[in-house]
Amino acid sequence: MTPPPTDLAGFTHQWVPRAGAERTLLLLHGTGGTEADLLSLGEMLDPTANLLSPRGQVLEHGMSRFFRRVAEGVFDLEDLHRRTDGLADFIETASHTYGFALPALVAVGFSNGANIAASLLLQRPATLQAAILLRAMVPYEPPAVPDLSAHRALLLSSTTDPIVHAAQPEQLAAILRRGGAAVTLTWVPGGHQLTRADLTTSREWLERA
Repeated sequence: MTPPPTDLAGFTHQWVPRAGAERTLLLLHGTGGTEADLLSLGEMLDPTANLLSPRGQVLEHGMSRFFRRVAEGVFDLEDLHRRTDGLADFIETASHTYGFALPALVAVGFSNGANIAASLLLQRPATLQAAILLRAMVPYEPPAVPDLSAHRALLLSSTTDPIVHAAQPEQLAAILRRGGAAVTLTWVPGGHQLTRADLTTSREWLERA
């Protein structure tokens, strides 16, 4: 049974522990989602992993997000950087509170959640070890890419995505590779929604870790 959501460091979230877990999945929902949205995906990706799923603190027309945007695909960069630090602080607090190791944390983000996960890699890479970025865009172009040689990233994108232009995942992959990250960019059918191919590819990628 999933425990009720709780608050920690300003974030309403779900924490689902697993006895003897070697990995923790950080589940980051898309626009309009909640802390419950990706729990079933996390269970299917790795039923032995702890699940940590926060709710975005920003409201856009009543829909939860992890950071503000000016328009579709145009981000409020000042807010993005501030919210990235806030999420990273939450992750560090949660690691002490719940007793999981940051080097074993894998972010699984969809859309807006994927974008802030990418921002974590670029701004606070010590807070996670790897990331599955589902329908991600470039959050921002950093003046210098941090050392990501110990990090892995899987980008799952679609050439028929009406929201994310196909050049965006390619650019994000190039940025992460400049930092030394091991990046896999895979194109899947299905537009902007999640598909069975996302689940299968993500699970296989996790199993190779």
